[in-house]
Amino acid sequence: MNGVVSCDDHSAQAGAILAVPGSSLNLSPLIFLFSLNPFSESKANNMELEAGQVTRWEGYVDWRSRPALRGSHGGMLAASFVLGVEILENLAFLANASNLVLYLKQYMHMSPSKSANNVTNFMGTAFLLALLGGFLSDAFFTSYHVYLISALIEFLGLIVLTIQARSPSLKPPQCDEGTICQEVNGGKAAMLFAGLYLVALGVGGIKGSLPAHGGEQFDESTPTGRKQRSTFFNYFVFCLSCGALIAVTLVVWVEDNKGWEWGFAISTITIFVSIPLFLAGSTTYRNKIPSGSPLTTISKVLIAAILNCCCTNKNSSNAVVNMVSSPSDPHSGRKESVEETNKASTSAETPSESLKFLNGAAANKPVFSSLECTVQQVEDVKIVLKVLPVFACTIMLNCCLAQLSTFSVEQAATMNTKLGSLKVPPASLPVFPVLFIMILAPIYDHVIIPYARRTTKSEMGISHLQRIGIGLVLSIVAMAVAAVVEVKRKRVATHSGLVDDATKPLPISFLWIAFQYLFLGSADLFTLAGLLEFFFSEAPIRMRSLATSLSWASLAIGYYLSSAIVSIVNSVTGKGSHKPWLSGANLNHYHLERFYWLMCLLSGLNFLHYLYWAARYKYRGRGTANE
Repeated sequence: MNGVVSCDDHSAQAGAILAVPGSSLNLSPLIFLFSLNPFSESKANNMELEAGQVTRWEGYVDWRSRPALRGSHGGMLAASFVLGVEILENLAFLANASNLVLYLKQYMHMSPSKSANNVTNFMGTAFLLALLGGFLSDAFFTSYHVYLISALIEFLGLIVLTIQARSPSLKPPQCDEGTICQEVNGGKAAMLFAGLYLVALGVGGIKGSLPAHGGEQFDESTPTGRKQRSTFFNYFVFCLSCGALIAVTLVVWVEDNKGWEWGFAISTITIFVSIPLFLAGSTTYRNKIPSGSPLTTISKVLIAAILNCCCTNKNSSNAVVNMVSSPSDPHSGRKESVEETNKASTSAETPSESLKFLNGAAANKPVFSSLECTVQQVEDVKIVLKVLPVFACTIMLNCCLAQLSTFSVEQAATMNTKLGSLKVPPASLPVFPVLFIMILAPIYDHVIIPYARRTTKSEMGISHLQRIGIGLVLSIVAMAVAAVVEVKRKRVATHSGLVDDATKPLPISFLWIAFQYLFLGSADLFTLAGLLEFFFSEAPIRMRSLATSLSWASLAIGYYLSSAIVSIVNSVTGKGSHKPWLSGANLNHYHLERFYWLMCLLSGLNFLHYLYWAARYKYRGRGTANE
């Protein structure tokens, strides 16, 4: 848009955004972070640019809440800062999460089961809180501010944990052999959990805001912008793996050999360094203006549809109110903006035919005036409901991934873990899927995708849903491979006469376990990157951060589901005089291969379920559908 540039178009959203005053150009971004003020419309109206000089990104502002300008904000340079931050952020999180169970057991004197449950609860809570981070990014703050606030919260939590690990008086007393260990309690336990859940809150806010913030830097109205966005999400998973690699190797070694206070200190320093790195890109970011609570819109549409259906108006020819543009139009190009939203009153269109039961929410005369909904709001809610089945189908994959940190590690612990003269600790086995992802990500982006584009003659080469489907298939293969490897491991134990002796390592290399890590790591790359981009590109612009957060929520639910399935399997198989498949102190007595075959079967059924929904799904955006 050429001509005079002002912020009048943003008046409807102005009250929802926290911004920084622009009176002092010499202050650093960090100082501005602590002086957030509501968006000033009068100040924005005074910021005008001469006609013909630049055009602005509609619906976006810079870090000082001035209009974001094309050519000055957004693009791969801005996204590069996000990728660098992701390496540090994931390093800080996984450095402790991957080895936390040992800290709780050895230093806080918790039982093995209680330690495992606390770690599961901690990680599950962190990933579920990504929904809160995404919600805040869409509703009240920019994703820029949500990241900074969340990083500071995680930083404070890590300081608490570091201080506790450093001071013997803040931990339960050491116990010698023959004495009963005193479990952490009282104020010491309160300090431990306060630190852990401050970290979880910070991690959730970061996971809910950072991927969406990076995705927002690209112009989705052009093929080049969409291709760059796809590359960003692919390398986002790559950078996530880079941080994980350092965490499960270097930091785990430091914790085991130098002390946990040093491990927590590394995480504390790392998350602190990520803040100035993120702020260094402030002048390049374009930040989406929050547009109010997406949950309010969803609830209002659902309630209005139900009430209007139950209390049908006598006038059956009710018209519908206006909307921005029909999202069902495959050529719309997804150029949603605040300006287009304000033009809603000038376009009169009808709702799409999909999910017709929601169309009643757009009646001209609702039962209650407060439940009046626009057609745009109805269509936005339809899109959210359409992506939920895809979200549900990825939970089973994450349930399979949970096995990498449980039974797979226990399998490896019974095997020969030596590589020459080096003995590899079983807790470092997650390095295998991390390495596979780091190798496959560049190959996928620079080899597979260009070839697929030439072959299919389509912009994306491999669509989001195809990519997710490939990941689901690989998870099925991974569970089948895991079952076969377990059969081989138990056969070696039988032939070696070590079935009843779990103290001696079996004469079989732990590298056999690497095969299931290979397939599950590949599945994670395809599915997580595809899911992040799918939710971001398909969700309404007003709900993008919240929708992208569903990727992390799927991971959390997958971990919880894994525990539930193990409990159900033991309950069902342990009836009568039968011994449960997965109980006892000796893994050689488990029927782990049967459990893996069960997971393979469930994953296969889940894939069929996914195919049903994927075949019926119609993309909203240009350049993402199958062509």
